[in-house]
Amino acid sequence: MTTGDPSTASSRIDMTRPHSARVWDYWLGGKDNFEVDRELGEQIAGMFPHVVATARGDREFMHRTTRYLATEAGIDQFLDIGTGLPTPPNLHQVAQEINPKARVVYVDNDPIVLVHARALLNSTPEGSCDYLDADLREPSRILREAGTTLDLDRPVAITLMSVLHFVADLEDVVSILQRLLNAVPSGSYLALTHSTDEIGGPAVKRAFEMWNATAHPKAQPRTRSEVTGLFDGLELLDPGVVSPPLWRPPLDVETEPEPVPLWAGVARKP
Repeated sequence: MTTGDPSTASSRIDMTRPHSARVWDYWLGGKDNFEVDRELGEQIAGMFPHVVATARGDREFMHRTTRYLATEAGIDQFLDIGTGLPTPPNLHQVAQEINPKARVVYVDNDPIVLVHARALLNSTPEGSCDYLDADLREPSRILREAGTTLDLDRPVAITLMSVLHFVADLEDVVSILQRLLNAVPSGSYLALTHSTDEIGGPAVKRAFEMWNATAHPKAQPRTRSEVTGLFDGLELLDPGVVSPPLWRPPLDVETEPEPVPLWAGVARKP
């Protein structure tokens, strides 16, 4: 179901401006970034040294929630919106290691992600893994096209990792989530992370200012209360909305995980 032409997408890539997916990839230790992305990444890291821990904390939260959903929750269908660059292990690799029959649809509208989409599509023979070139603000289209791979009459896990803060208006965020959740049945799940400037002090606020002055797209940090409100009408799992490293950390961790400037949560549709 891969949609979009990678050759056309490559012509849309702007190498003169830093881009969120490529900067994030740089912080994760990936190689799909340009000098302009590395420069901004280093500037922000100089101002806020824990930014690499933030990117990795977000990624590790995705791994933990996927394992939970594929095992304890019994979910075998995933709709991952705002996928970003394919820094392994990706969601489908985690899910299909647990259940080889798991089906995953990735969604992103970044041309550089489309160029690398084939790296995402290495599914197990028993399962399925597809990529949709679409915008988060097009939930109806996402659902329509994802429905060719996923059975939307059965529970689906909808995951949005560090993407909703790129939607400026909170009412638009709520509307997008409602439209997505209205299309999936009881027993489905929502898992998300969202940037905040409530954690990390003045350095985080300055980092957001630098980001929004230089990079694309701009980011809108939100409060814990605002992020908690995104789960209204759902059954929010313990420990509620917390910083990603504090969401069910591994039992073998010897020290208390350090919070990073993100809020995270997982909830079930009743």
